[in-house]
Amino acid sequence: MFDTVLIANRGEIACRVIRTLRSLGIRSVAVYSDADRDACHVRLADVAVRLGPARAAESYLSIERIIDAARSQGADAIHPGYGFLSESADFARACEAAGIVFIGPGVEALEVMGDKITAKKAVAGRGVPTVPGIAEPGLDDETLARAALDIGFPVLIKPSAGGGGKGMHLVEQERDLLPALQTARREASSSFGDDTLFIERFVQTPRHIEVQVLADAHGTTVHLGERECSLQRRHQKVIEEAPSALLDAATRERIGRAAVETARSVGYRGAGTVEFIVSADAPDEFFFMEMNTRLQVEHPVTELVGVIDGRRGIDLVEQQLRIAAGERLDFAQEDVTLSGHAVEARIYAEEPQRGFLPTGGRILQLDEPAGDGIRVDSALIEGLTVTSDYDPMMAKLIAWGPDRATALERLDAALGRFVTLGVDSNVEFLRLLVDDPEVRAGRLDTELIERRLDGLRFREADDEVLAAAALVLHSLAYDRAGGAPWDTPSGWRLGEHAPSRYALAPHGQQHATDVLIAGAPGAAHVAVGEADPVEASVELDGEIARISTCGVTRPYRFAVDGDRVLLFQDGASWTLVQRQAVSNAADDEASNPELRSPMPGTVTVISADDDAEVAEGDPVLIVEAMKMEHVLRAPHAGTVSLRVAVGDQVTGDQVVAVVSVTEDGEDS
Repeated sequence: MFDTVLIANRGEIACRVIRTLRSLGIRSVAVYSDADRDACHVRLADVAVRLGPARAAESYLSIERIIDAARSQGADAIHPGYGFLSESADFARACEAAGIVFIGPGVEALEVMGDKITAKKAVAGRGVPTVPGIAEPGLDDETLARAALDIGFPVLIKPSAGGGGKGMHLVEQERDLLPALQTARREASSSFGDDTLFIERFVQTPRHIEVQVLADAHGTTVHLGERECSLQRRHQKVIEEAPSALLDAATRERIGRAAVETARSVGYRGAGTVEFIVSADAPDEFFFMEMNTRLQVEHPVTELVGVIDGRRGIDLVEQQLRIAAGERLDFAQEDVTLSGHAVEARIYAEEPQRGFLPTGGRILQLDEPAGDGIRVDSALIEGLTVTSDYDPMMAKLIAWGPDRATALERLDAALGRFVTLGVDSNVEFLRLLVDDPEVRAGRLDTELIERRLDGLRFREADDEVLAAAALVLHSLAYDRAGGAPWDTPSGWRLGEHAPSRYALAPHGQQHATDVLIAGAPGAAHVAVGEADPVEASVELDGEIARISTCGVTRPYRFAVDGDRVLLFQDGASWTLVQRQAVSNAADDEASNPELRSPMPGTVTVISADDDAEVAEGDPVLIVEAMKMEHVLRAPHAGTVSLRVAVGDQVTGDQVVAVVSVTEDGEDS
């Protein structure tokens, strides 16, 4: 076994690998960019080496810097995690040239399976079924269009290189085919530097089923059952489970054998995943899609349900290490069985109710749930700044149960206790998804989320939430006053009492609502907007605010950060921003002169000079976060006053520019 292993990755997967290394007594070496200087994986490892600036090309994607870091620490091997360089044949070659073991498959497997056209040819030669279509190098648009007529619509255009759904287009009618091919070719060239395309028949009501395989260097290849990954949004997985609710025992055995043959077709070594597409209407018919030549994000569900020789629980990272060190697998296919059911939810720093805009910021409070059958793979710590430089996934929450219904119930309950105050997440979205009747019944397909999005009802910052935030501020003001009568915000006056006023706006909105509070926190009268006052009270206990109104007490997790009040309750979270004044204008959103960043990120483009005149709708600047750009436009004609420069890091809701109304316009 190795003495020292470098992890060429970051975040939760780096922490996951480090924990297995520690259990085996292997010295761990972390690498980090400037953005990750204080990250959890840096603290957890035995030693950490700086790679360079935040930009991935100068840090986590720099083969030269990673190899230099491994040499400097005497690393025997490098674990690539997933993403970044995990499927790079060039990286595997560089490791080999440096005399360092790459914990992954050989170069041939990386190259063949890294190209979808060559991969399809390789597996077809082993009798593995592939989706009908045309997959040849160098096909032009006209050839592909003719082939599509023979295949029959609908068809799916795919790029040969890359993944993640980029460049994929579903075409349902002949007239849309050529424009879609041209778009797909541009996207593939831009994303992967390779515009090679192929076309497949589109499988109706598709379900995404993948099979985990392990292969040693001594001729043994086994599979560990399948995972269902059909709950996706824009080809990105959201919730995964094992085993699939779709497959019967006979199909499970057949798809497992096909995955093993796929691995053998390229002399595979290590842990890998073979992905198949299955029609919900014909569950006994499956087709090869691709092979991921690395550990998958969703590998924990396989670890939790896998049983080897009567022992439940598999450590796939340990198996990777042992195989890479030249050891034989110590079990055969007949030793593998499955026990119970496991479901995983990916926790992202994003706001589904605002179009899945990426978020970020500093975690003020963290509570990761525990309990029977619950596992959390995470790199989160209180005080950590979640950066917008990389993928928005923060953690994975996994639940195991003796059956699927129990696993889903445990996952739902645990999501309701997953707190990341300070960084908005998709937890409420995940709970709504888990509670969907079709999901509970196991009737899944890859388009289900898209069909459900418009019907999801997120809990808005209603009057109850606004009152809770104002009561928290009111109670804190009382505490600061320390009993001084003239500083206590009781509203007492010699004449008519004057209530305290709190102007609060939900994050991302300019329009604020007045909340008026009269009296002490334990016996207050609260009026939200134009509503009549109601009796209410608040009791602060550490991080918990107990709000009582109309005889009902509800606990909220809370934090106050500058002008923000953050609340959390049962998986739903809200950020309320204190404003200086409340405008009475009905079109406050459009007329407000302030441009605020909708998310934490980096200012990449400034389109209007300071003091420049702009028209309504003109672009002023662009904020980029997690590879997503957001253009901020002038809300009305006026003069621009910039508050930031290109390259500046901004927080969510930060004022980045002000557009003062021109003289012939209305007052702002």
